[in-house]
Amino acid sequence: MNFHFLRHIRLAVNREGVIGRRDFLRGISTAGLAAGALNWTDLVSLRADELRRQGMACILLWMQGGPSQFETLDPKPGNANGGETKAISTSVPGIQLAEHLPNLAKVAGDLALLRSMTTKEGNHQRASFLMHTAHVPTASVHYPTIGSVVAAELGSLQAELPSFVRIGRRSPNTGNGGLLGTDYNPFVVPNPAKLPDNTQVVTRTDRFERRLALVRALETASGGNEATPEIAEHRGLYQKASRMVLSPKMEAFDLSREPDEVRAAYGRSDFGAGCLLARRLVEAGVTFVEVALGNWDTHDDNFNRTKALAGELDQPFAQLITDLKQRGRLDKTLVIWMGEFGRTPRINPRGGRDHFPRAFSAALAGGAVRGGQVIGRTGPGGEDVAERPVKVEDLFRTFYKSLGIDSDKENMSPIGRPIKIVEGGAVVSELFVG
Repeated sequence: MNFHFLRHIRLAVNREGVIGRRDFLRGISTAGLAAGALNWTDLVSLRADELRRQGMACILLWMQGGPSQFETLDPKPGNANGGETKAISTSVPGIQLAEHLPNLAKVAGDLALLRSMTTKEGNHQRASFLMHTAHVPTASVHYPTIGSVVAAELGSLQAELPSFVRIGRRSPNTGNGGLLGTDYNPFVVPNPAKLPDNTQVVTRTDRFERRLALVRALETASGGNEATPEIAEHRGLYQKASRMVLSPKMEAFDLSREPDEVRAAYGRSDFGAGCLLARRLVEAGVTFVEVALGNWDTHDDNFNRTKALAGELDQPFAQLITDLKQRGRLDKTLVIWMGEFGRTPRINPRGGRDHFPRAFSAALAGGAVRGGQVIGRTGPGGEDVAERPVKVEDLFRTFYKSLGIDSDKENMSPIGRPIKIVEGGAVVSELFVG
């Protein structure tokens, strides 16, 4: 491959640092694609390599259970549906948040609030899957979760650390690599405050490597065909695991290396530790990190429970944005805050709010998203979207635009059916207007 060709590939990168599909094709055409120097697979690989060099990453803060929009991003003080929750001003004139998010209010200039999310899925498992894949679950197609897509597009199977890390208690039906394969399943860290289990080498490195060689020899001696998918997958798993545990980058998982004042800034909670770990991991080259905060399913005692949950969320979320910005990483890291749906406007007899997918909220920061704005609006009582509805397909196209990923790329299912990363929808373009 010559340098003249690479120059035209670089010219296909637009001013936002994202390779547009048309610009990319124009660049490679100029370089002489018609001459047959490279095939389409080579070109797609080059585009992915360019994105990896840009160092884009994504952190998903997943609010398992469905957070109440009234007690977080879309308070309705003065309306009966708003209940006892008050609103507070933020650093952006005209934008208010619920009263229990004072730290987040200070960084509102970096936040884009989407108050007009709408879906039809009110079941936890189906909605969790939808909000992780942009597809409803089916028996015939195993759609990959967003972390797996980002890992496949921006990560590398040869990287020392996993490209997709999921932190915290496992949420139901949040998906895995699906049709992309087990290579893109998440590496799960149940407790961010301690090193992942079984990742410390308990013998000398040379002895460890001899043991790996013995495993390879036994696989061959067993009479199995090395080309079989089972052996190849098993060997690949061992290679990835050994590369990870031997890597000095494993220090990224060790929060004890952070000063006490930094750990305190994130709050002394599992979620706070998860947010700090997420920051450390993207700095170490991990492309996607999901951090879960559960128990938002407030069918009873909504106001007391959401006050406690918002208190657990507020400081780590705000500090994550502040830290990424101070370290020059926010523009290259898309931070997503969302759950499976919102909560009902009316309070039920148990003092709770039930499932409500018709109108709810999400938030974005970083990754070329313009903060300090609100997209969409719900009515005075929050019963319906009153302005600029945003569907899940729209939201995911927006995620992938921010990260430089082509939402229309097709992956093949095991039966040879081409599946787009996102079917339908349109980018929420207001988020990227300068």
